[in-house]
Amino acid sequence: MLVRLNKFLSQAGAASRREADQMIQEGRVKVNGRVVQELGEKIEDAGDMVELDGRRVKKEERMAYVLLHKPVGTVVSLKDPFGRTTVRDLLTSLKVRVFPVGRLDADSSGALLLTNDGELAFRLAHPRFEVQKIYLVKVDGVPDDTALDKLRKGIFLEGRKTASAKASIVTRSPKHALVRLEIHEGRKREVRKMFEAVGYRVSALRRTHFAGLTLEGLKPGHWRMLDAAEVRKLRKRAGLA
Repeated sequence: MLVRLNKFLSQAGAASRREADQMIQEGRVKVNGRVVQELGEKIEDAGDMVELDGRRVKKEERMAYVLLHKPVGTVVSLKDPFGRTTVRDLLTSLKVRVFPVGRLDADSSGALLLTNDGELAFRLAHPRFEVQKIYLVKVDGVPDDTALDKLRKGIFLEGRKTASAKASIVTRSPKHALVRLEIHEGRKREVRKMFEAVGYRVSALRRTHFAGLTLEGLKPGHWRMLDAAEVRKLRKRAGLA
């Protein structure tokens, strides 16, 4: 069966589709000994030999689905050129290679899904599938009704308006407020930029929910495998059988 090369790499757990495209353009991928740098290249799923950085890539027989409570200071990457702690460093006892679904800033904490199910990861990270993400955001000051309404209706960031959101104040004090924000996008540092756009600096940010998954029972730095029922729900959310 013919499949796109980036999809094969994703399904094999080597990288996300976006990362695979970059690897291909950098000349790091070979098919049957030939360097391939064109995006959209198709290969024979079962017959062609694919190599990444000189090592053969094979599809992972066992699919793995991991929920991690990412602590502040950990980088959402499989390796870091600056020697910072990565999410892979927290999964040393996991024998299957997985990669992160979407983003979560180093200075943020919370729910992060990792998997080697490339098709599911691609869909959960794509805005078209409107995957629910809920954050608890501590800000300096107390947002007024005007600011909250702007967050709900959408804000122009870098020339593009954010999707509608749900925003409500959980607790408040004279100097700070804790805001619950529900969104369905995942742009880089989107939550922080949204609050900055309405005049409030974020001092702490934690993602409490991702695609229906919660942090219940998970301490920072700890992880667990999803059960079969949770995987079925995720695949249903992503429009997969």
